[in-house]
Amino acid sequence: MITEQYVLTIFKGLERGDGASFFEHVDDKVDWIVEGTHPLAGHYKSKSDFVAGTFAKLGKVLPNGAQLVVEHLLVKDDQAVVELHSLATARNGFRFDNRYCWVVHFAGNTIDRVRAYLDSAMVARLFEENPI
Repeated sequence: MITEQYVLTIFKGLERGDGASFFEHVDDKVDWIVEGTHPLAGHYKSKSDFVAGTFAKLGKVLPNGAQLVVEHLLVKDDQAVVELHSLATARNGFRFDNRYCWVVHFAGNTIDRVRAYLDSAMVARLFEENPI
């Protein structure tokens, strides 16, 4: 059974800007849906596709990364609802003050499914003002 402390420990990597330590806990064949109508939205069927379709793109427009902070967490059985806040600033100075809600499913101690919700308009604006 997944605990709040375990989930917080995994997400500490993202909070420190260490995506690699976070992604050590994500299954290579993760099923990750990023909801919305923006350049990062999509249904990713592997960890490598998700990273290429989201974090790699964000890295090109957010010089210091997404700078994610966990704000709220709810854990029940093998699922966690994680609310995150981005404190990032884009190349052009645009304050990327986005909020996320990730519904995370665990198979054992590994994340195998995620549904991510965020502000589509803000992501669209980020990429419009900072083309890659």
